[in-house]
Amino acid sequence: MLLSDSDLQAIWLTVRLASIVTFILLLIGTPIAWWLARAKTWLKGPIGAVVALPLVLPPSVLGFYLLLAMGPHGPVGQLTQALGLGRLPFTFWGLVVASVFYSLPFMVQPLQTAFEGIGERPLEVAATLRASPLDAFFTVAVPLALPGFLTASILTFAHTVGEFGVVLMIGGNLPGVTRVASVQIYDHVEALEYAQAHRLSAVMLVFSFLVLLALYAWRPGAKKGA
Repeated sequence: MLLSDSDLQAIWLTVRLASIVTFILLLIGTPIAWWLARAKTWLKGPIGAVVALPLVLPPSVLGFYLLLAMGPHGPVGQLTQALGLGRLPFTFWGLVVASVFYSLPFMVQPLQTAFEGIGERPLEVAATLRASPLDAFFTVAVPLALPGFLTASILTFAHTVGEFGVVLMIGGNLPGVTRVASVQIYDHVEALEYAQAHRLSAVMLVFSFLVLLALYAWRPGAKKGA
């Protein structure tokens, strides 16, 4: 067999994690991106910087503070325990929460760029036709920003698949629970199982290439022969 059962289990867990995180960030990131694209307040700068922070912050730093926040003495940890949800660290849903924070800019920034590219004119025309702001958003802004949604979703999914530092800090290395593909590769290398590490790494390499290929193929204005 090309991949072992543990490799396949890690891949399935990774795909599940990336899919859930992408869906959650579509719900959370869309209103944030819309606000950042339309806001005229001084708060736009600080909030935009907070959203983009995972781009420059070392994953171990982000993972450390999330671990403190979700731990038994942290505010999130105390809340989840009070609600009877238990502790999030070293669980799959702890990985989901951490990945949402870590992949946030990969959803928000492409969407913000897409919304900014729409301009004011289409929304003004919708307003003259008595469309409410909510109607204008769903019937005008979302269709025009569809390439941005595709780009943001692909980038978010791919970035979540490639996570290592944050998932290791928050999830540890529990087979079938938190051991995603990147951690599985690390385990193979640590155990000097280079052949297994090579096979799984090759799968991730092909996946990364296909992601980039999809981004170039679906980018706005892409044409055959261009």
